[in-house]
Amino acid sequence: MIGIFDSGLGGLTVLRRVREALPLHDILFFADQAHVPYGDRATADLLRLLQHNIGWLDGEGVDAIVQGCNTSCAIASEFGWPPAHAPIVDIIESAAIAVKRGGFERVGVVATAATARSGAYARHIKNLVPAAQVFEVAAPALVPLVEAGKLHGEEPAQAVAHACAPLQGKIDAVLLGCTHYPLLSHHFETFFGPGVPMIDPAEIQAERAVELVGRRGIPTGSSRLECVTNGDLERFAASLDALIGDLRPVVRYLQPANG
Repeated sequence: MIGIFDSGLGGLTVLRRVREALPLHDILFFADQAHVPYGDRATADLLRLLQHNIGWLDGEGVDAIVQGCNTSCAIASEFGWPPAHAPIVDIIESAAIAVKRGGFERVGVVATAATARSGAYARHIKNLVPAAQVFEVAAPALVPLVEAGKLHGEEPAQAVAHACAPLQGKIDAVLLGCTHYPLLSHHFETFFGPGVPMIDPAEIQAERAVELVGRRGIPTGSSRLECVTNGDLERFAASLDALIGDLRPVVRYLQPANG
């Protein structure tokens, strides 16, 4: 079984890629919607949530954890990953691989405030592409818009434009440094135009998940997909139906951790 977690709906962009790549494996997805958005939280709070979420997935018996939360990976880059039996695939590492493969040297990273503050993307990218220039900007308005289902129209378009304005004319690629952001990809495309490609780390993340499954010999299951939230179950189910309804997940509620 493959475990994935995020603060909310953004991890579904990783989930879809992983399901496409591993259609026969069981997947357990956890949306920590009781604590969304992560980007505005203090570092100590984020570390506690990271420890809880990794521990919960590990306790559910997953064979691998494919990260769907950039902010949690940013925290882990500073403090290390919590102990777990399951190996963890880091999405910021996947993003750095994508930058190297694309041959980009001036990269704009749009991320949550906590991720941008950590500088994790710059560290990982420069580790693989030492000559790279990395421009990280925070976009705190975007996750709440996605969680509210506001994917189209003027409000998300203006929010994307406001966040990306400091990057205009400076970059040769834009990296979507939060898994919520691909759900707003059309607004990024409109703002930057066809000359600035978008990097969605979920693609490499799924590729690395396949490699890990093969290397570890993780067996296939029954293709079961279970999506768990500690937020509003009815609203979560409606969002799943709108975003990944074709995948037909089993949905359940988890009592949230304190805080």
